[in-house]
Parts: sequence; C-alpha cells; structure tokens
Amino acid sequence: MRLDKYLKVARVIKRRTVANEACDDAHVSANGRAVKASYQVKEGDILEIAFGTRTLKIRVVSVAEHAQKSDAAAMYEVLSQ
Repeated sequence: MRLDKYLKVARVIKRRTVANEACDDAHVSANGRAVKASYQVKEGDILEIAFGTRTLKIRVVSVAEHAQKSDAAAMYEVLSQ
C-alpha cells in the first residue's frame, strides 16, 4: 500500500492530500531514510512523521486497505512521541 494512503487509513494523518504533502516535503521517513508518498509500506517498517516540533515514531503492525475507526489504532504501534 502507498505510504500516503496508509497514513490516512491508519488515521495518523486526517487527509490523504495532507499525507501526500508531508511526504513531498520530507517530513516522513521510513527505516531511517526520507521517502515519497509512493513508497510501498510493509509490515515491520519504522515510520517517523514530523509534526512541527514533535516527531511521531511508529512501527507498522498490519497493512489493510480499509479499517474501521476502532481498528485503525491496531494498524501501528507507537514507539515514541
């Protein structure tokens, strides 16, 4: 699944266009390197998302095309905020 879509489905970022812009502006890295929105997310990937002055570090637990609001938080594990 594309990175921008994963961030939206997992509800880390509210809108896909915002997720796409964050990737294009190098605010998102996967496994220690900056990636574009087209990066294919896999289980076990470590993602770092910069939100202004704070950084969210998560591990991808599962990749699903669709997720209910209650199931979205189970798609990733927060490592640090």
